[in-house]
Amino acid sequence: MSKRPYLNVIASAVLFGLGAPLSKLLIRDLSPLALAGLLYLGASLGLTLYAIGRKVLLKNKEDPAPPLRKKDWPWLAGSILTGGIVGPVCLLFGLAQLSGYAASLLLNLEGIATALIAVFIFKESAGRRIWLALASMTCAGVFLSWDPGRSRFAVTGTLLVLAAMAGWGLDNNLMRNIADRNPVQITRIKGLVAGIFSLGMALVLGSKVSSGIAVASGLVLGAFSYGISLVLYLKALSGIGAFRAGAFFSFAPFVGALVSLLVLPDPARWVLVPGAILMVLGVFLIVGERHEHHHRHEALVHTHVHAHRDGHHLHSHGGTLAEPHAHEHVHEELDHVHCHWPDTHHRHRHE
Repeated sequence: MSKRPYLNVIASAVLFGLGAPLSKLLIRDLSPLALAGLLYLGASLGLTLYAIGRKVLLKNKEDPAPPLRKKDWPWLAGSILTGGIVGPVCLLFGLAQLSGYAASLLLNLEGIATALIAVFIFKESAGRRIWLALASMTCAGVFLSWDPGRSRFAVTGTLLVLAAMAGWGLDNNLMRNIADRNPVQITRIKGLVAGIFSLGMALVLGSKVSSGIAVASGLVLGAFSYGISLVLYLKALSGIGAFRAGAFFSFAPFVGALVSLLVLPDPARWVLVPGAILMVLGVFLIVGERHEHHHRHEALVHTHVHAHRDGHHLHSHGGTLAEPHAHEHVHEELDHVHCHWPDTHHRHRHE
C-alpha cells in the first residue's frame, strides 16, 4: 500500500495546524469574518501563482489530474458552503473567545466529525476502536472547554469551534466525491468564492480591517495553511478516504497547540493536560485500526490519476506513458482480499 497519502495528510495537517494560533494573532487587527475571507483568498491567489509558474517552468505541460466535470459542481458547491464559509467563520469567532492552545486542541474533533459523517451518511466502515476514540475525544473536549480561573465553561466559544468542526467534517466527506479531480483547480475555485463571500460580508457589516500588514499576512497564511494544505488533503482523500484522512488530520491540533504555547501568552492550565492525553488516545485508537476482508470490485470505467504499480491498474497502453497519468480506463470485475481503505476503488458497502 502506498504511503504517499499518509505523507500528504500529515503535511496538510502541519500546515493547517499552524493556522489556528497564527490566525489568533491576526484577529487583533482584523475581524474574524474579514480574516476568514483573506485566508481563502490567499489560498486561491497562491495556487493561481503556482499554476502560472508551473505552466512557465514546465513549458505548458498539462497537469495529469483531470478537471472538474459538470456532475462534480454540486459537490463543490456544498463543500464551499460548509467548509469555505460556515467552517472558517465559526472557527475564527470561536478563537476570539478561547485560548489559542485550547482552540487548537479542539480542532482534533474535526477528525471525529469527519469519521462519524463518513460512517453514518456515506457508509464507510468503522469498528469498536472508532467508538472508543469518539468517547475519549468527547471527554477531551469537555476538559478543554473548562476555564478554572472563572469557574465556568467557555460554552459559546467551544460551540462555535464545534460547529466549525462539523462544517469541515461534512466538507471533507463531500470533497471525497471529487477528490480524484484536479485539486489545484478545486481549491482555487473554493478559495475565490468563499473568500469573496466572507470578505464582502465583513465590509458590508463594517468590520475592521485596520492594518495593511495584517491583510498581507492573512493572504500569505491562507496560501499555505488553507491553499497548499487543502491540495494535499484532497490527494490524501483520493488515496485513503474521508475516514482515514480525517483521523490522520488529527495531527493538526497538536501542531497548533505547540505553536500556541510558543507564540501566544495563553497559560497552559492543568485542565489542558488531561485534555491533551485524551486527544492523543483518540488519535492512537483511530490510526491503529486495520481493515481487511474479501470484497468484489464491479466492472467500472472512469478517469483519474493512477500508476500501474498498485495492483488495480494492470491495463496496457498503445505507447509508453509517464506515471502518474490520467486517462479513461476499464476495470474488469475482480474478487480478492487485502488490507485497504475506502479510496477511489474501495467505496463498497459492508453488511
